[in-house]
Amino acid sequence: MTSPWLTLVGIGEDGALAPGGREALERAEIVYGGERHLTLAGTLSAETRCWPSPFSSVYTELAELKGRRVSILCTGDPMWFGMGATLTKRFDAGELAALPALSAFQLAASRMGWPVQDCECLSVHGRPVDLLRSALYPGARMLVLTSGAAAPVEIADLLVNEGYGRTRMTVLEHLGGDQERHVSGTAEDWSADAAALHTLALEVTADRGTRFHARVPGLADDAFRHDGKMTKQEVRAATLAELKPHPGAMLWDIGAGCGSVAIEWLRSANRTRAIGLEPHAERRQMALENAVALGVPHLEVIDSSAPAGLEGLPPPDAVFIGGGLTAPGVIEAVLNALRPGGRLVANAVTLESEAVLLAAYGKLGGNLKKISVHRASAVGGLTGWRPLMPVTQWSLTRS
Repeated sequence: MTSPWLTLVGIGEDGALAPGGREALERAEIVYGGERHLTLAGTLSAETRCWPSPFSSVYTELAELKGRRVSILCTGDPMWFGMGATLTKRFDAGELAALPALSAFQLAASRMGWPVQDCECLSVHGRPVDLLRSALYPGARMLVLTSGAAAPVEIADLLVNEGYGRTRMTVLEHLGGDQERHVSGTAEDWSADAAALHTLALEVTADRGTRFHARVPGLADDAFRHDGKMTKQEVRAATLAELKPHPGAMLWDIGAGCGSVAIEWLRSANRTRAIGLEPHAERRQMALENAVALGVPHLEVIDSSAPAGLEGLPPPDAVFIGGGLTAPGVIEAVLNALRPGGRLVANAVTLESEAVLLAAYGKLGGNLKKISVHRASAVGGLTGWRPLMPVTQWSLTRS
């Protein structure tokens, strides 16, 4: 196993280093950090380097230093929305050693008197604040890492827009340092200034009549902007049950339309990813707008169709085919790309697409079902059942 040459040292706002941190800095030939971190760490015998500009060039620098003794000063816990999460994608785990100090989440929870395990710990540092939309629910306690002084105002506006204007917000500035300060208020009345370095605590309270979007699949159809051609609520819930989303999994949504299946996939589990293929520009735009509105702005939608558009995409853990089934070679291309244990789910509403699924079922097996839904609606002055178009669904798990 490779010996660690790169050590991530957590540091607090008061300059306190993680256990073992001082020894790591004394052994280091080179120490990286922000100007604030290097000042807090005090006198160092090693060569010190502030983060380069652009920041991304540091990864090339570190790769060139491989084998030398390098330490990096990081705020709090480097492995909790910190530098370590990025570095583990670029270097082998055996090359790194991480020494965590108290994280901003732990400090914020202690100030609020909240058990950390009962909190939603999120980061919108360098990420869209729209990610919060999918995490909101009545009664949530949320600890949020942000990206600067303007973030509380932006988040307050988002909360009001989502119907959570009564949410109590607490800005916790410079946690653990001499300048620590707390400022509280409600989202609907928020006007306070905030320091750039802060953690935000939210006690989420829904306004009367607020419509709550659960993360369990099966959002109402009108939660999406669409042109009528979409996977309807009941069928969508059954489709996601067959796709089996799990944390970190990748979905290909072929014929994404307004993005309803991919969006529900992304909302269903943490760290999920999804790529939608949709050749119609109006539907791509709807899908992207729906993704932002429902808290998953990281949905990727490309102007392409299967099978040609599948070339070069990251391998999927699951594939949904909601359109384009009659194109030659689609099912074969998907099965070749799926990871072992990956799931393929295809829905058909036309006789031609259904024939494709019947043939695939006869050749490959899997599960075949017909989904029929009736919804009650007005019939004159009375009420009757109106059927939706029946859907034939075929699903298969790749061995």
